[in-house]
Amino acid sequence: MTTVAPAAQSAPPTSDRRLLLGVFAVLGLVMAVWGTRMPAVQRAANLGPGHLSLVLLGAAAGMVAGLQLGGRLAHRHGPSRLLIVPAIIFGLALALLGQCRTLPTLIVGAVVFGLAHGLLDVGCNVSAVHCELAFQRPIMSGLHAAYSIGALCGAALASVTTWMPHNVLFVMIGALTVLAALTAVPGVRAATALDHAPEHTEADPDEAKPTQTAHATVWLLGALAAGCLLAEGAAADWSAVHLHSLHSSEATAAAAYALYSAAMAAGRLAGDRLTSRYGAPVLVRVGATLAAAGLGAALIAGSTPAALLGWMALGAGLSTAMPSLITAAGRGGPRAVGTVAATGYLGLLAGPAAIGAIASFTSLTTALALPVVLAAAVALASYRALESR
Repeated sequence: MTTVAPAAQSAPPTSDRRLLLGVFAVLGLVMAVWGTRMPAVQRAANLGPGHLSLVLLGAAAGMVAGLQLGGRLAHRHGPSRLLIVPAIIFGLALALLGQCRTLPTLIVGAVVFGLAHGLLDVGCNVSAVHCELAFQRPIMSGLHAAYSIGALCGAALASVTTWMPHNVLFVMIGALTVLAALTAVPGVRAATALDHAPEHTEADPDEAKPTQTAHATVWLLGALAAGCLLAEGAAADWSAVHLHSLHSSEATAAAAYALYSAAMAAGRLAGDRLTSRYGAPVLVRVGATLAAAGLGAALIAGSTPAALLGWMALGAGLSTAMPSLITAAGRGGPRAVGTVAATGYLGLLAGPAAIGAIASFTSLTTALALPVVLAAAVALASYRALESR
């Protein structure tokens, strides 16, 4: 017997989609402001690189814990309950981090900040899966584009407000986040109807039970997410260094990540239409192939123009991969989303360090072959993983 999705009974919840666009945009904005003003945080507390890494490790540990806890809470209570309180804590934690001047307080603040980030990440992604089921067409890529655009705006805002003390900026953005969360309360209450959207179209209980194959697919999706986010971490931390190694100016080197981010945002804006036309398995495979070929060719060419084009190709090629992987994971329930997201973020956190370690023994060009190899692996393995969902 086939169950009827909520979207088949009523009009698609356009207001819910707008709400999620705002959540994704704010999430990207806050993370960009935090990351871009990190040197100011370091100076204010007089931290060396080792102590700063402890703060970042605290944020990472909190985020992974939040992703896992968020999956369980969303499964039990529904994802919309993770859109308000975690967002408020997220904003308050950013504001408080701006006031911290000692290593212990920064670590505690970073753990809380990361925990709220993880909870909010699961809440908005699982809600997005349910909203996409209600629309009965791809919308995930557009929602992730809002995150990319929010991050670009956050980076730009942090760059043009370097004259402002970071603690003042953090309070302003934190207050904006809290205000946005409170304003969204009525919309979130209305969105609770989607909290129990069906995760399977068939009502056969045997098909609804998780199988060993389903668990294996979730871990495969997580591994693919780790590969994609490792490439994202490489772009954030190593693209400018790569351009510097090619004797580019500082302005040109800084443009590499901007071009990568712009290409990713543009790809995500077009991603839903392309997914509807070609399907996620084909789109992700072709995109990952473009990413691997583009950056690989740039590393071989060893010139500034080729490097800029290579990082652009990486951003455009992987732009629809994470939205497609999250959608596929979401069909297995909130816990699957938490598992895939947590595994993916491990790649984001460990990747830049792995590239640095490889570069110290070989060369940066050789080390940057790692995201190329992983993008190629995504191209090879994603079709089967996405097709099976």
